[in-house]
Amino acid sequence: MNKSHFTRRKFLSASILSTVGLTAIPNLSFGKNAMAADSSKIRLGFIGVGRQAMGLLGNFMKNPSVDVVAGADVYEIKLDRFKERVAKLYVDEKREAPAMKVYADYKQLLSSPDVDAVVIATPDHWHAMMAIDACQAGKDIYLEKPLTFTIHEGKELIKAVRANGTVLAVGSMQRSGANFQHAARMVQKGMLGEIKQVLVNVGTPPHPKPYDLPKQPVPAGLNWKTWTGPLPAIHYNEELNPPISMNPEQNEKVWGAWRWYKETGGGLMTDWGAHMIDIAQWGLGMDRSGPVEVIPATDSTPLTYRYANGIEMLITPFDEGRQGVKFIGEKGWIKVSRGQYDTDVVACERTFDNEELGFGAHHLDFIDSVVRRKDPIVPVEVGHNTCSICTIGNIAHELGRPLKWDPIAQVFSDDWEANTKLHYTYQNGFSLG
Repeated sequence: MNKSHFTRRKFLSASILSTVGLTAIPNLSFGKNAMAADSSKIRLGFIGVGRQAMGLLGNFMKNPSVDVVAGADVYEIKLDRFKERVAKLYVDEKREAPAMKVYADYKQLLSSPDVDAVVIATPDHWHAMMAIDACQAGKDIYLEKPLTFTIHEGKELIKAVRANGTVLAVGSMQRSGANFQHAARMVQKGMLGEIKQVLVNVGTPPHPKPYDLPKQPVPAGLNWKTWTGPLPAIHYNEELNPPISMNPEQNEKVWGAWRWYKETGGGLMTDWGAHMIDIAQWGLGMDRSGPVEVIPATDSTPLTYRYANGIEMLITPFDEGRQGVKFIGEKGWIKVSRGQYDTDVVACERTFDNEELGFGAHHLDFIDSVVRRKDPIVPVEVGHNTCSICTIGNIAHELGRPLKWDPIAQVFSDDWEANTKLHYTYQNGFSLG
């Protein structure tokens, strides 16, 4: 591990600081996923090898403790690119490449004894089923945020992780950035005094819209029926799964637009909210709990969350308008975003170098957690609570009225209609577990 391109000092610093506000973590040594103590490599398989996976691939491959041995996707040409990209990275890193296998069916990857852990970077509606299957197959998991598509899925995934002794890391990599860590620590240490309000900018408009893209022919090599999986039938448009070419090389021109539509994603609320609301919750020491009320936006007021202690979290642009978080207390404020940190409280001031502002330690932490059989920086319960808060904001917006929320039971209080939005009926014979 100490041969990684990321320094051990930075990694340990990130790991220690990330425990701010978290309770003691369980020891997973006796889980069925536990690896032999003398294992020298973590053998990774990637499930979903689109644009996001390509970035994750580069980061994981910088770690000589990792071998990438498999990939799975429903789009054949993206598997071809994956094989080429992995082979090139081994050459670039001057490492001997292991045998590589690719699969159209992720369950075949999970059944391989040559895979120790998986990176899941698929659209959100597949996260829960794939992760639960991975738990049951004895694989550890790096799961992209947001954790799941529905709140019910998140609750079921927590059960599967803990029942199987799985190490599951959520891709909320901002927790590995020193500026975000410092902001959370200053707030929790009371350096701003009593917190009055938190502003969170996830981007605008925050909520998803109905799917309105025109129907297009499904390209050769893409299994669209499998891509949609448990969702009610939707037609193909290239923006949902952007095409690529190998010769000439043309990568995705856009991020998958499934994020922005109600039928397939949660909009900016779950896309950027899974990052920024996560930091707000962390700073408030609420990342294993949450607010007790959510109030939808009006023409004059933003989407607002209220906590039992009276603090309000407002989803709204602030200051220069970039996605970020601003903690406002009786002694002053701290605002933090990617690559930036600012405060008007002298005792909270700090500068950061480029390495501290990066997120490489996040992927190191996952591998270290697999080896040591411990919870990572962002364990499944924290990822679930963050995802739930994003989702209940969308539900309040859809229903157009304030909702009372029980952050422990993870249900709306005395509201049958709102509770029907905690999950949806899977189609095409799919089920959890």
